[in-house]
Amino acid sequence: MHQSMRSYHCCTATCQPTRLIAHVATYLLYLLYLLYLLHSAGILWNLDLFLPITDGSYYPPMLQEIMPFVSKHPILSLAWIALLVMVIVITFNSSFSKVKEISCSEATRLINKEDAVVVDTRSRDDFRKGHLTNAINLTASEIKSGNLGDLEKQKAQPIIVACANGTASREAADNLNKSDFNNVMILKEGIAGWNGKNLPLVRGK
Repeated sequence: MHQSMRSYHCCTATCQPTRLIAHVATYLLYLLYLLYLLHSAGILWNLDLFLPITDGSYYPPMLQEIMPFVSKHPILSLAWIALLVMVIVITFNSSFSKVKEISCSEATRLINKEDAVVVDTRSRDDFRKGHLTNAINLTASEIKSGNLGDLEKQKAQPIIVACANGTASREAADNLNKSDFNNVMILKEGIAGWNGKNLPLVRGK
């Protein structure tokens, strides 16, 4: 079964500590970029965030320079805060969710060794243009409404949810998890990522 994919077998699994380090590095990059923008705007002249005053206590002089910028550019400031909060929430949810993101090589290993089932959530037309071997085509709305068809019989198997580019599959995967599918994963970068690595796709039904 799945003979066309066996040459792409890889045994390297996604490592959770590595993912955590990557998330922390992402936050640091956002922080450094924000500091760079503040410095470029003439708001942040040095990185001495806390300087001593006469009574021995400490205060953040940078805040006295940032607040005028915030008052003059409220929309830009709110946009930055909203972006940071959104990144933190998405990363937090993905890190602690039961549904994990896997690479193409890990998906291939699961398909070949553990008989994983691929659920393609794209439209019928996109599915017919090219999909993974033996994939089941179920849209996100069908999954949400519980119209799972033959997939109901495969709850004991690993389920890999794939969308067009990996950005729209989490909701469908979470809904499957709520429907007692206990081993649900998301294909990182979706079908676009799979195709970009020259991995096999089949056409038709």
